[in-house]
Amino acid sequence: WLRRCTHYLFIVVVAVNSTLLTINAGDYIFYTDWAWTSYTVFSISQTLMLIVGATYYLTFTGVPGTATYYGLIMTVYTWVAKAAWFSLGYPYDFIVTPVWLPSAMLLDLVYWATKKSKHSLILFGGVLVGMSLPLFNMVNLITVADPLETAFKYPRPTLTPYMTPIEPQVGRFYNSPVALGAGAGAVLACTFAALGCKLNTW
Repeated sequence: WLRRCTHYLFIVVVAVNSTLLTINAGDYIFYTDWAWTSYTVFSISQTLMLIVGATYYLTFTGVPGTATYYGLIMTVYTWVAKAAWFSLGYPYDFIVTPVWLPSAMLLDLVYWATKKSKHSLILFGGVLVGMSLPLFNMVNLITVADPLETAFKYPRPTLTPYMTPIEPQVGRFYNSPVALGAGAGAVLACTFAALGCKLNTW
């Protein structure tokens, strides 16, 4: 009984947090100020939210395809949340590219191809999800409204000096946000995939 309740609670909590991360990743104020830095950070955070929830759900049921279903849950949650925020006048596009689905499909494919091997799921699945999601997230970014255009359409209130962000140092530490997000995500996703598996054995 406790395990079943924990299972459903975990699915809801992780999916909701993934939705919130997605909404913040599309925040035109944050994006305009921090540009590629915010893109990299939120790509990694969405990667980890997807991998831990999908791995947990996948190993809990033992059915290949469950990770993709989990990615669909995240997508629907995001559509509902963005529709609600848009109806309140917040400048969000209603349609969001379901960036999690291709990565979740790769996770299912690894689980199926390795005959439900958890170790392969952690290693290969984690690397594939970590490397693929930042790439699909870039597709998402290309298809939404231009953040600068949105910023001019919805001018921000005047910020106090201590809240004014510094100018983003794009290109000073890295040249490709996709490569940085994919590299960091591939390493961290394996750890979180292991966490997702471990949550089924506590």
